[in-house]
Amino acid sequence: MNAPRPIQAIQDNIARVIKGKDHVIEMAVVCLLARGHLLLEDVPGVGKTTLAHSLARSLDCSFKRIQFTSDLLPSDIVGVSIFNRQQQTFEFVPGPIFANIVLADEINRTTPKTQSSLLEAMSEAQISVDNQTHPLKQPFMVIATQNPAEYHGTFPLPESQLDRFLIRLRIGYPSLEEERKVLERPYALHPADILAPVLSTQDVLELQRQADQIHMDQSLSEYLLAIVHATRQSELLSLGVSTRGALALNKTAKALALMRGRDYCLPDDVKELAPIVLSHRVMLSRAQGMRAQSFEQAERIILEIVDTVPVPV
Repeated sequence: MNAPRPIQAIQDNIARVIKGKDHVIEMAVVCLLARGHLLLEDVPGVGKTTLAHSLARSLDCSFKRIQFTSDLLPSDIVGVSIFNRQQQTFEFVPGPIFANIVLADEINRTTPKTQSSLLEAMSEAQISVDNQTHPLKQPFMVIATQNPAEYHGTFPLPESQLDRFLIRLRIGYPSLEEERKVLERPYALHPADILAPVLSTQDVLELQRQADQIHMDQSLSEYLLAIVHATRQSELLSLGVSTRGALALNKTAKALALMRGRDYCLPDDVKELAPIVLSHRVMLSRAQGMRAQSFEQAERIILEIVDTVPVPV
């Protein structure tokens, strides 16, 4: 089944810039429809930032980019209260987090203190400053990029931060043919500059509402929970998937069903999404390693667990 026309439009628009990565584009849009946040982890130069820019440019929404560095402060992200001498009061000046799409570029190059300033925004879509709560615009999505943890100058994201990301993706190197197309493309300061918005803010909110209405049968919900509980019992893992992870898999399965033109979920939706939705939410046992830093290792374990859970008929 084909994706609804608005969803196909945004996929086609991003594909004008991101060549040969249809599955990565599809999963990025799934994350948007499921009201989640996306973590792109890969080596430098494969298009992580370009993908984030392309998604943002395809939406008629506000967009801000934050370049994370070791000296970045929480106030540089959420904003700060400044004293107004004329009014004799403090006025809150919003930071770049107050946008529909926020690109947190190289998020693991800043300190854990600054990383934690995103937690409330990502989980509750609001910011608290000086005992005042400020709601964020809707839709709201954080797209974070990071280099692999073994690269110099990086700080590993804590488990609480990783758990806020709905999906973690790799982009990978393009094929020879697709890389040739990139070289032949007319030069521009940023490839995404050629893109124009294809969806409005209201279009995105309506698609998110439609994703919420997708039906998931009770047997499929039990199948999903069986996978989650199996991660908690696995000898290969010292920490299994949390309840937030179960909710994430549920939301993304509905969003994927909508993208595939269905109003109901299938077991294949859950199986396809489990590695990229759950692998960053687990910790390996000491025999495997202290943390699931490796995509391949964590995803392989999740796939092995999924294969052991009976599929509902």
